[in-house]
Amino acid sequence: MTTPGKWRKSTRSTAQGNSCVETRTQDTLTAPVEVRDSKAPELGSLAVDRDQFLALLDIVR
Repeated sequence: MTTPGKWRKSTRSTAQGNSCVETRTQDTLTAPVEVRDSKAPELGSLAVDRDQFLALLDIVR
């Protein structure tokens, strides 16, 4: 579980800087999940509906 408001790097990200995806959630179950590229955080983030994000994770796994 992530700390609300704190960015969490994907466990699939490598030490060489490849595939660096970070997510962040707020403390409410209805809040969207934010996703960003950790190599370019200044470009902002994409807010995704939490249920849709969890469905995506199920598909990718």
